[in-house]
Amino acid sequence: MWRDHGAPVDSFYEVRPECTDVPKTKFKIRAGKTLSARKWQAAFTPEGYLDIGKTLGRIYRGGIHPSIRGEVWEFLLGCYDPKTTFDEREQIRQLRRVQYARCKEDCRQMFPIIGSGRFITAPVITEDGEPIQDPLVLLEANPGKGLASLPQENDTSNSSEMVKQSTSPSPQDKKVIQWKLTLHQIGLDVVRTDRTLMFYEKQENLAKLWDILAVYAWVDTDVGYCQGMSDLCSPMIMLLEDEADAFWCFERLMRRLRGNFRCTESSVGVEAQLSNLASVTQVIDPKLHQHLEALGGGDYLFAFRMLMVLFRREFSFGDSLYLWEMMWALEYDPGLVSVYEEPDSASENAKGSKGKAKSIRQCGKYERENKKSGAKNAEAPLPISVFLVASVLKDKSSKLLTEARGLDDVVKILNDMTGNLDAKKACSGAMKLHKKYLKKAKQT
Repeated sequence: MWRDHGAPVDSFYEVRPECTDVPKTKFKIRAGKTLSARKWQAAFTPEGYLDIGKTLGRIYRGGIHPSIRGEVWEFLLGCYDPKTTFDEREQIRQLRRVQYARCKEDCRQMFPIIGSGRFITAPVITEDGEPIQDPLVLLEANPGKGLASLPQENDTSNSSEMVKQSTSPSPQDKKVIQWKLTLHQIGLDVVRTDRTLMFYEKQENLAKLWDILAVYAWVDTDVGYCQGMSDLCSPMIMLLEDEADAFWCFERLMRRLRGNFRCTESSVGVEAQLSNLASVTQVIDPKLHQHLEALGGGDYLFAFRMLMVLFRREFSFGDSLYLWEMMWALEYDPGLVSVYEEPDSASENAKGSKGKAKSIRQCGKYERENKKSGAKNAEAPLPISVFLVASVLKDKSSKLLTEARGLDDVVKILNDMTGNLDAKKACSGAMKLHKKYLKKAKQT
């Protein structure tokens, strides 16, 4: 029996008792609205085909029950095609786990601390690839002790030996050097990520986050690792027990967002979305846009963080997860779900004819609006995150117009809303603005 309806989700993501100023989660589990385990299981046929169209509306109306969040996210992010059977998905899952294990082993060969339950927060090589023999900080896994103490000067445990192996002065190509240079930065970000949560009191969970991000940085050399990725990856580790499953869920999310992190010498990827945000605001609230331009904020850089890490800092932990799943449910497009294992694997079956019939009914509400408007035929539709930021700005429009006398005021007004935003209201506001924007765009 599902007894916890009406309950906030904070009990599922326990906060450390000393962290008293953490914003409380507004999202409540509501019977009949929140997608429950029972309703989720009922959406599958006996073979395992999923009628995802049935669940998208419910997710938008009431979110997902925390007990099934991880497995539902795997579908929302496109890890699995709903038109596969239980058996096909299990084969794909096992193949992916093997694939992740191989990638991780490649990384471990280059840097033996990967997969050891430890991680580093100090540089281990110079930019020329020369080893730094004594990293300042090497955090070690000590079960039950939480964050481990530093190794002592006379510590002769194998941790020091591992660092030496990891930094041996053998010739290294540029890719390896670049990757090793990011490892300590990942470590520094890991220890700062979601530190208010009890989950990250366990050293093994911190190490898991470091391992996944390190492997991803090696696999995706085009983007590598950038600050902010740890905020996006952290929930995956909490929701999916198996490290490989968490990795692939994160990898799918990065397929959507990697453009934000891709940097060139002259620009940062997220600038394209900031430019889109400026265009949207200009159409739906020209007065506010003019005011922001007059203050020197026409580049909308003050919204950088919101788009980069999908509002993780603006909402409580539980509410940010609720916001994400609402966004993904609204944007869901079965046509974008592609299974990508080896050709002779189970995935070939998954790609069969039954995966072709993509009905608009199986799309999320936001995606349906895009398809109806014919946006697909022109340029790629804007992600809903742009309209979410636009809806937050519109909500604060009068305050920004009357109180913002400079960019510092804009930043302060936006920072003051941290923890006070309503995820459902922001999403419905984004949908209204999207409709309005499509209508006005048609008229021009």
